[in-house]
Amino acid sequence: MFNKIIKRAQKTSAKLGFNENSGNGYQFFEVVVKHASRAATNNSEPQILSPRVEPPPPDPNVIELLPPLRDVAVSERPNLFLKKIQLCCFLCDFSDTFKCAYEKEIKRQTLYELFDIIQSGSFKFSKHQEELVRMISVNIFRCLPPALHESSATETVDPEDDDRYLDPSWPHLQIVYEILLRYIISSETDIKTSKRYIDHIFVLKVLDLFESEDQREREYLKTILHRIYGKFMVHRPFIRKAINNIFYRFIFETQRHNGIAELLEILGSIINGFALPMKEEHKLFLIRALVPLHKPKSISSYHQQLSYCVIQFVEKDNRLADPVIRGLLKYWPVTNCQKEVLFLGELEEVLEVTQAAEFQRRMVSLFRQIGRCINSPHFQVAERALYLWNNEHIISLVAQNRSVILPVIFEALEKNMKSHWNKSVHGLTANVRKMLQEMDAELFEECENQYLEKEARDRESGERRELAWKRLEAVAAQAVRDDMVLVN
Repeated sequence: MFNKIIKRAQKTSAKLGFNENSGNGYQFFEVVVKHASRAATNNSEPQILSPRVEPPPPDPNVIELLPPLRDVAVSERPNLFLKKIQLCCFLCDFSDTFKCAYEKEIKRQTLYELFDIIQSGSFKFSKHQEELVRMISVNIFRCLPPALHESSATETVDPEDDDRYLDPSWPHLQIVYEILLRYIISSETDIKTSKRYIDHIFVLKVLDLFESEDQREREYLKTILHRIYGKFMVHRPFIRKAINNIFYRFIFETQRHNGIAELLEILGSIINGFALPMKEEHKLFLIRALVPLHKPKSISSYHQQLSYCVIQFVEKDNRLADPVIRGLLKYWPVTNCQKEVLFLGELEEVLEVTQAAEFQRRMVSLFRQIGRCINSPHFQVAERALYLWNNEHIISLVAQNRSVILPVIFEALEKNMKSHWNKSVHGLTANVRKMLQEMDAELFEECENQYLEKEARDRESGERRELAWKRLEAVAAQAVRDDMVLVN
C-alpha cells in the first residue's frame, strides 16, 4: 500500500513539471512571490539577517543582447526580428530600481530598435503583425495599481498636484506606446489584415487603460485611440458605444474615472466630423451622456472638454440648444459656487450660438436662474452672471424679448442695488440697470412701479403679520394672568 502511494505521488509531480524548452521556441517566465512564512525553518529560533549580497550576473538563458538587425544578412532578419519581439515580451520588475537592471537596459534598447525599424520602414514587418501586436498587448495590458482615492481618504485628486502618480515602468511603456502608434499610422499596416489583431477586444482593453493614474499614459492612449478611430472605420460605432458605456457607469454608478477629460477630447474631434443632418444616434448621445455629465462633483476636471463637445453639437444643429439649456437648468448646482461659475461660462457659450426661436422657449426659466445667481452672496457667481450682459449676442436676444425678460430680472437687480455687500457687484449691477433703462425707458419705469407696489404690499403684509403676533402675545399673557388668579 505504501509503495502505491509513493508511485502516485511521483506520477503527479511529473505531470505538474514545467518544461522550459517547449517545442514552440518561446520561453515563459514565471513570477514567484516568496512569502516570509514560507522561508521560515522548522525551529522557532530567531534568524539573524545577513548583509545584502550583490546580485549574481544576469542569466544569458533568460534574456540576452541580440545584434542589430542591420548587421545580419537579409535572409536572417525575419528570424532575428521575431527573436527581438520575443525578447520584449519579457516583463521586468520595476518595484525595485536595482533589480534586473541589466535585463531592463537590454529590453529598453531592443524596444527602441523595434521603434526605429517600424518608423523608418527599413524592414517589412507586415508578415509579423500578429507577433508584434501580441508583444504590445503583453506590455501595456496589465493590472493597474489601486487609485489614490482608494488608498487614501480623498475622493478626488488635483490634476495639478506635484505628487501625481508616475508609473515606474514608464521607460519601457513609453517606447511600447510609440511602437503601437507607429504601427497604426504606418503605410505597411494593411487594414484588412490588422483589423484581425486590432479588434473589439483590443479596443476595450485600450479603453480600460484610461483608468491609469499616470497622465502621460492617458495622453498616449488618447492619441492612439483617435488614430484607431480614424483608420479603422469598421470600429467607429463600437468605439462610440464603448465610450458611452464608460460615461454611463461614471455618471450613475462610480463617479470616479481618471480618463473622462481625455475621452471627451477624442469625442470633440469626432463630433466635429459629424455629417449633417445629424443622426438620431448622435442626438441621443448628447442628451443621455453629455448633458448628464454635468451632474458629478468632479466636473471641474473635465468641464473644458465637455463644454467644447456640447458647443459643437449646438453649432451643428441650433435646435439642440433647447435640450442643452434645459439640461443645464436641471443639473444647476445649489451649494457649489465654483461649479456655478463653470455653468455660467458654458451657458454664455451656448447662448452665443442659440437662435431666437430656441431662446424664447427657455428664456423665463433661464433668467429666473440668472436672477438667483445675481443675488448670490458669493461675489464670483454674482459677477459672472452680470458679465453675461457684456456679450453682444445675448444683449440682442434680451432686447428682442425685453417685455418678458425685464420683469423677471428687475427684482434681482434692485435687491443687489440695495443690499449686496460687494462693491464690484454693486457697480456691475448699476451698469446693467442703466443699460436696461436705456433699452426701454417706458418698460423700465413700469417694472419699477410694479416693484415699488410689490414692496409696499410686502411691507403692509409684514406689518399685519407683526400686529397679529402682538395680539396673540397679549391674549397669551392675559390667559397666563387669569390662570394665576384662579390658582391663588
